Amino acid sequence: MYEVQSLGELIEETPFRFRIPRHGRMRVPGVVFASRALLPEAAGDKALEQVVNVATLPGIVRASYAMPDVHWGYGFPIGGVAATDVEAGGVVSPGGVGFDISCGVRLLAADLDGVALAPHLTAVMDDLDVAIPRGFRHGGIWPVPRGVLHEILAGGAVYAVGRGHGVARDLERCEDGGAVAGAGPGLVSDRALERGLGQVGSLGSGNHFLELQTVAEVYDEHAAAVFGLRHGQVCVMIHCGSRGLGHQVCGDYVRMMEAAMTRYGIEVPDRQLACAPVESRPGREYLAAMAAATNYARANRQLLTEAVRRIFDSHTGSRLDLVYDVSHNLAALETHEIDGRPRRLCVHRKGATRALPPGHPDLPADLAPVGQPTLIPGTMGTASYVLTGVAPGHAFHSTCHGAGRVWSRHAAVRQISGRALQSELEQHHIAVRGASWKGLAEEAPAAYKDITAVIAASEGAGLCRKVARLVPIGVVKG
Repeated sequence: MYEVQSLGELIEETPFRFRIPRHGRMRVPGVVFASRALLPEAAGDKALEQVVNVATLPGIVRASYAMPDVHWGYGFPIGGVAATDVEAGGVVSPGGVGFDISCGVRLLAADLDGVALAPHLTAVMDDLDVAIPRGFRHGGIWPVPRGVLHEILAGGAVYAVGRGHGVARDLERCEDGGAVAGAGPGLVSDRALERGLGQVGSLGSGNHFLELQTVAEVYDEHAAAVFGLRHGQVCVMIHCGSRGLGHQVCGDYVRMMEAAMTRYGIEVPDRQLACAPVESRPGREYLAAMAAATNYARANRQLLTEAVRRIFDSHTGSRLDLVYDVSHNLAALETHEIDGRPRRLCVHRKGATRALPPGHPDLPADLAPVGQPTLIPGTMGTASYVLTGVAPGHAFHSTCHGAGRVWSRHAAVRQISGRALQSELEQHHIAVRGASWKGLAEEAPAAYKDITAVIAASEGAGLCRKVARLVPIGVVKG
């Protein structure tokens, strides 16, 4: 048993599950899936305090959950999962999604192995360095007029593929079939549209990346084969989101909901948890605007996919098939059983990934026997993992989303040299193409938790199951 500042007891129920009992204004307990070593440091990380704050939201059910990679975020902790009962006045909170709406991961599998790519690696990396827009000031692959942007917000990757940027199979292996229904482009502000016009098909900065990898280890041969993965194979992982458009949508609706809470009799312990009932006008409008930003993110990753495919084809003649595309910053309306009854819930996953188990009705037929591919990126120089969901599906079929920061970006820059980091990675045969030395330093592996420990805790807590481990051979960073 531990004391966590003023949070009350943190009770170790199993080696990978801790509970914060209800106290104060909490409507449900807090549940933290982690090992002792992965628990946030109380002195410098207020993530567990945020778990408690989230537990006070109107309509919340079961628990306020935290994944093994949990760390301090805006309102919700990053790695936070919470569901509210829509019919019982449950709320939706933009802080439970975050500023990078539908930030997510896409994995492509090539029909060649690392040995075959090796003679072409430098040329491929050089072309990616030129072709992939990234950083704050760079444009996008697909500059679009406002009318086309509205189509992207409504149709996501479906619209992009319809315009020739991809193939039909891409949509079969994309969460929600490549587009979220109910999007409201007209509910996205002019400022958000302006920010999104020039960024369709761009990586951005921060922890976003495009990484060439090889499959180093396969834990489940059958599931890997269904996903299209095999030992030694080259893969490409893309991690990015909705760019400035999504950031603006979040900011716009936080302000709207903060002003509206009094009207609905809602009080929260942190203004960053500003929220409104799902079935209120602000709640419905936010979900529609969030869906539009999600579709932007799906189209964004689709455009980056096509750029990578062209470069691989020109140098190697190889094909890249989509393994899966999944988001880890979303609020979704889902049906789950609560107290023996199916209930319509608004499930917030912020820095957490949906992980559907085998047989789930939302899975496409080819994935149903093995479950949903769940993509967990590591950091530069460390492994990434492909997982799948398991039954019964704790935390509303959710698992971790990455390694989880332990240093702020400012702290990383103070302690790490970007030039030295690039040299170290290249000594380990990892080609690096960064937009800036500062950007590289901010995302140094030392700034993150041990991804292997995070995966072990996630699997140990019964959130997921390992399928494959991927290691980097080339990194393009914002």
